[in-house]
Amino acid sequence: MTAPAPALTASSQDALARLAAVIESRKAPNGGDPAASYVARLLHQGPDAFLKKIGEEATEVVMAAKDADHGGDKGKIVNELADLWFHCLIALAHYGLSPSDVIAELERRAGTSGIEEKALRKAVLRDAQGG
Repeated sequence: MTAPAPALTASSQDALARLAAVIESRKAPNGGDPAASYVARLLHQGPDAFLKKIGEEATEVVMAAKDADHGGDKGKIVNELADLWFHCLIALAHYGLSPSDVIAELERRAGTSGIEEKALRKAVLRDAQGG
């Protein structure tokens, strides 16, 4: 029997907020230098650069999980997810959003059936399209 996953703690949220603050500091208006910082370089290159990295990292998460299904190291899933989350944090910063925005959305969804939530989104979309 595996132990339950630990809940997201204030410390976890603080870690995300600290990383988001570092990413924010790498933006050009805050002195970020594309020649000296990977994050500044991705932000300078624009959405195509960091969105491509998100796609690559998401694929690597899938591959690590598939490997784990066949006896591979589960730790690689964590490593690849860390890379994915990192690049997603860059996207959030670019669009003026923060990890707390994502956490708030997850909290809003808590207790709602995923099936119900998806059906509600479809209904809202249909209504918006005049259907």
